[in-house]
Amino acid sequence: MRHLLVIGGDAAGMSAASQARRLRGPDELAITVLERGGTTSYAACGIPYWVAGLVESRARLVARRAEEFRTRQAIDVHLGTEAVAIDTAARSVRARDLATGAETEHAYDDLVVATGTMPVLPPVPGLDADGVLPVRTLDDGQAVLDALSDRAPRRAVVVGGGYIGIEMAEALRLRGLDVALVDLAPQPMTTLEPELGDRVAAALRADGVDLRLGTPLTGVEAGADGRVRAVSTPDGAIDADLVVLGTGVRPGSDLAAAAGVPVGPSGGIVTDPRMRTPVDGVWAAGDCAETVHRVTGGPVSFALGTVANKQGRVAGLNLGGIPAEFPGVLGTAITKYHDLEIARTGLSLREAATAGLDAIATTAESRTRANYYPDHAPIAVLLITERGTGRLLGGQIVGGPGAGKRIDTIAVALWHGMTASAMVDLDLAYAPPFSPVWDPVQTAARIVPEPEG
Repeated sequence: MRHLLVIGGDAAGMSAASQARRLRGPDELAITVLERGGTTSYAACGIPYWVAGLVESRARLVARRAEEFRTRQAIDVHLGTEAVAIDTAARSVRARDLATGAETEHAYDDLVVATGTMPVLPPVPGLDADGVLPVRTLDDGQAVLDALSDRAPRRAVVVGGGYIGIEMAEALRLRGLDVALVDLAPQPMTTLEPELGDRVAAALRADGVDLRLGTPLTGVEAGADGRVRAVSTPDGAIDADLVVLGTGVRPGSDLAAAAGVPVGPSGGIVTDPRMRTPVDGVWAAGDCAETVHRVTGGPVSFALGTVANKQGRVAGLNLGGIPAEFPGVLGTAITKYHDLEIARTGLSLREAATAGLDAIATTAESRTRANYYPDHAPIAVLLITERGTGRLLGGQIVGGPGAGKRIDTIAVALWHGMTASAMVDLDLAYAPPFSPVWDPVQTAARIVPEPEG
């Protein structure tokens, strides 16, 4: 009997384990999962909405409990167990029980590394103060809720203006806190072009968020009781009863790298389209893995649940004997701040320039519904195209309710290498409650300069 060992029990790891089990029964494949946390298969993306009170309980964010994997699929899940070393020559993993400190050895025929991400923290003093909290895991979300309940904080500082920072700022405002958001960048959501980033900033300010852009965090100040009382910046201190770190993540590839598994320029573990690493018997999937960008062909790593689930499935299919390949990514993502929906896919102008592409941006202003229909909202669609050819390279959307999911139209067009002029001819649905007669995406495509020649 072969033995599949999986490190990491969230999206990618459990997708790989489950898919392999569907194809190979417990009489021919033993599957063990090592998970350092206390939960399997949970929706980390839902944590800000749980903190906000929009999701009623922690349990609602758990797709499948460890016991279900054990009883229904004969997958031996070890919770609270951290993999500490991989020996690729011996094909074994040393793991530590985080409760007792006891160490065990786990042999494998095939190993899937699905170790997720690691936080990128600012190199400043005071991050260990009581009340300075990251938001990556369910335990992190619980810690924020406990702080809100136990301390009744009035003032919060969110550090970082990316997806998690924006979503946590919204959550804390919904909880009634005064919120300041500190970001080193000149705009929130740096994956957007400045003209759309400015709209996100305006929405934050309109909601009362004290937005400190272009402002580095220089430290965290604690009182005599060890609790956070302020954050330090070059412009002075900002009072805080709670500090939430939304400063981003990097691929959690350190464990694999220490074992000699190659790591690529993105920081992710090098994989081929089947999710195999260059080391025999070792596979990688999810946020820790490197893959290919479909527009540039270059190596990238995206921390997205959609990508992690798909990569885990591909790994599991191959481990189960069904050849499959992961075709790459575009980095399609979406979020919101109250009613303002924010989405992007593909390359920004900066990313296109880095890839050596001559790109231009065009922006169309429209409405989410027909102008005469009630509750229409503004929408701005920005397309990044290649100068001279009109080839689509990326797209961004900021607008009211009904705006954001239109990014999927752009993503599909981008996936298939379409030009902006070809997008104009797409047969998209129209009715006044859903769209103007020209969908805003097609309105944006219409104003892209025609290809030369």
